Amino acid sequence: MLTKAVTPLLAAMLALAVTAADAQKSRKRERDAPAAPLPAAEKRDRVVTAPGNPFNGKAYWIATAQCGGIHFRLSALYTEAGITAKVVKPDRAAYDRLTKQSTEATRTATAYFDAAERFLIADRGLARDDAVFTYDRIASDAGDRLKTVDAALSAAKPCPALYQLCREAFPKICSEPRVSASRGNVGRAATRLASRDGPHAGR
Repeated sequence: MLTKAVTPLLAAMLALAVTAADAQKSRKRERDAPAAPLPAAEKRDRVVTAPGNPFNGKAYWIATAQCGGIHFRLSALYTEAGITAKVVKPDRAAYDRLTKQSTEATRTATAYFDAAERFLIADRGLARDDAVFTYDRIASDAGDRLKTVDAALSAAKPCPALYQLCREAFPKICSEPRVSASRGNVGRAATRLASRDGPHAGR
């Protein structure tokens, strides 16, 4: 009787393990799949003119969406590192610093998302929900492939200059002075802690 009772339980456990493994493989395939090509700028789109900047020639809504996605991912990485600093390797000072970094990255991401939304509404006449839907994939693709804090920080380097250019040309769309004023400054101690103790450390 005991054998009969255990067998279905083992079968259920094995089924759950297989399901979890399949889901993990599916997520890995999604992450490793080539990013969908960026949509071409249309005539009605305002385009970045900044020779030497990676965003040169891109529609402003695409460039700001990408920067938003990068900073949103940076916020998530800081949050994960903060959890490590609070639970796995308790360090209250590191946790507080990383939490602050995560909050600031989220605010910065929001400023870029707001700009992307405003460009789409103004240039293409989209409703707000349609604008968010349009830039969301671009933002997600830009952020999802960044696995470490260092990678996200590197990807974010051209963003403050982009936002400053936008503020000078379109101040009603890019209206957050602190974003361009930051010039990519990041607390070095927080960066080192996140890189050392955070997710994917040493990879």
